[in-house]
Amino acid sequence: MNLTKKSLARGCAQRHVVKVSARAGTRERTVLPALPSHLVSTFTNAASLKCKMAISNARMSRIVGGGAKAYKRITPRMCGIIGIFKYEGNANVELYEGLLMLQHRGQDSAGMVTTDWSRFKEHKENGLVKDVFGKQELMDSMKGHCGIAHVRYPTAGSSSAQEAQPFFVNSPLGIYLIHNGNLTNTEELRDLLNSSRSFFNRHLRTDSDSEVLLNILADEVHRAHQRCLQTTGCDPNKNKINFLFEAGEMTMRLLKGAYSCLSLVKGVGLVAFRDPFGIRPLVIGKRSSAHGDEWCIASEDCAFGPIGFERVRDVLPGEMVIITEDGKLMSRQCAQGTPSPCIFEYIYLARPDSVLNGIPVYNFQLKLGTALANRIKERGWDLDIVCPVPDGSRPAAIQIAAELGLPYREGLVKNRGAAAPDADGAQVYAASPRVSMPRVALDFPYVGRTFIMPDQRLREMSVRRKLNAMPAVFEGKSVLLIDDSIVRGTTMTQIVDMVRRAGARRVYLASASPPVVYPNVYGVDMPSRKEFVANGLTIDQVCQVLRADGLIYQEVEDLITSGKELNPDIKDFDASCFTGSYVTGDIDEAYLQKLEMSGRGANRRATQKVSLINERAMVATA
Repeated sequence: MNLTKKSLARGCAQRHVVKVSARAGTRERTVLPALPSHLVSTFTNAASLKCKMAISNARMSRIVGGGAKAYKRITPRMCGIIGIFKYEGNANVELYEGLLMLQHRGQDSAGMVTTDWSRFKEHKENGLVKDVFGKQELMDSMKGHCGIAHVRYPTAGSSSAQEAQPFFVNSPLGIYLIHNGNLTNTEELRDLLNSSRSFFNRHLRTDSDSEVLLNILADEVHRAHQRCLQTTGCDPNKNKINFLFEAGEMTMRLLKGAYSCLSLVKGVGLVAFRDPFGIRPLVIGKRSSAHGDEWCIASEDCAFGPIGFERVRDVLPGEMVIITEDGKLMSRQCAQGTPSPCIFEYIYLARPDSVLNGIPVYNFQLKLGTALANRIKERGWDLDIVCPVPDGSRPAAIQIAAELGLPYREGLVKNRGAAAPDADGAQVYAASPRVSMPRVALDFPYVGRTFIMPDQRLREMSVRRKLNAMPAVFEGKSVLLIDDSIVRGTTMTQIVDMVRRAGARRVYLASASPPVVYPNVYGVDMPSRKEFVANGLTIDQVCQVLRADGLIYQEVEDLITSGKELNPDIKDFDASCFTGSYVTGDIDEAYLQKLEMSGRGANRRATQKVSLINERAMVATA
């Protein structure tokens, strides 16, 4: 390839001029995009940044070859939890089916524990649900009419099998726990557990915040037991449920951050509780049986349908719910609740067939489409068709096409036979569960979103998955591509190029979410602000990086308005990844800096630097 650093920089500098409007006024001036401060250390001027874009184009030409191959759009990962109580038969198969419906929330590991209240049976390991629980002899051994199960994407700790959930403590009572969310004061709690202030000086085996949470709860159960003995001389065996409720109250005073939890407690039952802001979802379902009502509690009610449960209500923010060993539902408000659910859930974390906090996710996404269409009309773009980036943006794209009076076209088609890399980069062919999964085709291996993959190497492998851009749809057309989000921009840059190669005359972009410029500290692993494509750039500059002809983002106020219209009882949402305002009130710049310099965010930056060095070397030697 005959590329030189000088020619690339010259070509980049001549390709675009950017129109930038000052926020304080309407006067426009034509300038080259200013380099954001977080890129100065890597690129010495704007031409170098554009040079990087040209190198990416050249590399794609070699990878894609004329556009026949493209890139796979992938789904988000977080954590999903489910618990089931039934009177007869084993809960294992229904827990398995429920986990399959929650697989979109985590693909790193899966775990399950079942019980008949005389003993517990546990199994957990890294992998997809169908792989972890794929052996008949294993499932046959998971006996018990009550159980909890978990799919995990690690947000705090590591991705080792040791940190797969559930976690267990044998004292007091015997407690298993699974957790969706992320604590923001983990280190303080860890110090507490290791100090004389703890009832016992507790040893923690992992770096997981979920293990910390479990031990805080266990510590408070011990304290409730001791208060009972020392103050009233009560019979502890008759007060175990009260001990849990008391422990719930004290635990919620100590914990900060997001937590939706399920627990099995011997002598008590199936326990569920949720943080006072209700940041992460938790839903109660019920079905009738000959012996009485049976219960299911899960991250999303999409898990209820295949196993015959019907939605009853959400676990309230700050509430603890106990399904006793004999099936009675009890609840207590352990902390004053102020519903502020994560708006991120509705954009692309939750399935569109779920109802969270009384808000149908699908209806929410349609409202986003309406709001975005109104703003697109103001741009005056010359558009021929509207096309979604599969799969999560379809509801918004359908609504936008209807509002604009334009044809809706499926121009990006997934190659359903592609292989997904495992954690070591090897190719794994996985049959997806035989259930309705809107974000995953039935015969397509399940992988996670690129923007929260643990390192750059895996992200690059993922975006090389096969998509087909159909020239029959794009040839000669001015295309409006709708995506549910643009986070790092890695995937979108390549999709834009692919659509151009398929013959598109122009490619415009619309994101159903606002620019992501702050980390989500409540359970989504994207800690480094430096990785966000919108960080420090104007929208016009982001548009240039993505190589599009136009770009528009959803407005934060439209997100909030859409949610409030669907559930007026919710007065606020956590939109911190867009605004930097964190509902728990304990996140400051020092916390964010520490987050960026630790854990997997640090590993990502190191990998990114290697990638940039390789790009520079390519220019120098070409």
